[in-house]
Amino acid sequence: MMRGKDQRPAAFSPMRESVAAAVQEEVWEVRPSGMLVQKRTPDSDPPPGGAPVPTIRVKVKYAGVYHEVYINSQASFGELKKLMSEKTGLHPDDQKVVYKDRERDSKAFLDMVGVKDRSKMTLLEDPTAQAKRLIEERRNAKAQRAAKAISRVSLDVDKLASKCRRWRRSLARAARWWRPIWSRSPRRS
Repeated sequence: MMRGKDQRPAAFSPMRESVAAAVQEEVWEVRPSGMLVQKRTPDSDPPPGGAPVPTIRVKVKYAGVYHEVYINSQASFGELKKLMSEKTGLHPDDQKVVYKDRERDSKAFLDMVGVKDRSKMTLLEDPTAQAKRLIEERRNAKAQRAAKAISRVSLDVDKLASKCRRWRRSLARAARWWRPIWSRSPRRS
């Protein structure tokens, strides 16, 4: 039995196999411990056994007013301070967050400290941090003023340098014109 040119084998063509393999190909990475695991991307779905991270509602008291904030339960106190700066107008570095009668560090995480849904916290102004930030701002402002003054002086020097070049050229031209006259005049002894 002879096969013709129009007959094809029953198996998939190599091109179709490579496309299917590329779609199913998974990216793997080696962890520092030497374990080979499937690489995860930040936008991928949560692992099959894990649940999505819940959002909790926290009540924060500042200046006698309670503010309700919805935040990720695994967020840090620094992220909470950023959200509160939008509501209160205080800079995040000028804030102290007190939870369970203890000031909490900006790097501490809410869930590790024990913050649950509907927990209450107090937000205070930190006058020492505010003073440090204002001193730093003044120092930066002085440096900027000095840099502007230096740039103005260098601009003036550049303008004067161009004027000096023009004067030199004009003096050189004048000296060329006067040189023949000087050489003609008799010398007195």
